[in-house]
Amino acid sequence: MPPEDLPETIHVTTDEQLRAVSNLTRHRIMAVLRFEPATITQIAERVGLAKGSSSYHVRLLERAGLVKVVRTRKVRGVTERYYAMAARTIALPDPGEGAPDVLMRHAVADLEASSAQSERHVGMAHLRLTDEQFAELGARLEALADEYRKLSDPTLPDASLVFALFHPASRAKEKGGAK
Repeated sequence: MPPEDLPETIHVTTDEQLRAVSNLTRHRIMAVLRFEPATITQIAERVGLAKGSSSYHVRLLERAGLVKVVRTRKVRGVTERYYAMAARTIALPDPGEGAPDVLMRHAVADLEASSAQSERHVGMAHLRLTDEQFAELGARLEALADEYRKLSDPTLPDASLVFALFHPASRAKEKGGAK
C-alpha cells in the first residue's frame, strides 16, 4: 500500500497496542517501517536483531494492528512478506499521573544510541507562558512537525524530531489546587 493510501493516524487504545509500542525494540522496528515496507530479513539487519527475534516482534505489532503485510512475493519457493506501518502516525494516550511517558523514554534511548559524531540539535528552554501562549506554542510545534513530515524523502537518512511541552509538576499541582 503506498504511503499516501494509509490512514493518517492510529490511536493506541488497547492494552495490547500499548504493550506493543512500549517496547524499545518494537519502537525501532516501527521506525524502520515508517517510510517504506521491509521484509523480516531487512528489518532484522536494520535493527540489529536475529531474524527469529525480528519475526516475533513484527508478529506482535501486526496482531496489535500497528503494522501489516502490504505485499508478498515468491523467492525460491518461499513467500516473502513486506510489512509497513498501518497508518502514517501513531497517537499514544496520555500516560496519566505518575506513569512514565513511553514516547519520551524511547526518544531518549534513541538519542543515547545515536552516534556521538552525528549532527544533533538538542536544547531545553524554560518558559513562562499564559495558558493561551502555551496552547499556541503546542499548535505551532505540531504544525511545524507536520510541515516537515510532508517534506520527508525516504531516500534520505532518518532524522527524528522530539518535543515535549509541559508544565512541571509544581505548576500542575498549583493549577489543580493541590497544596
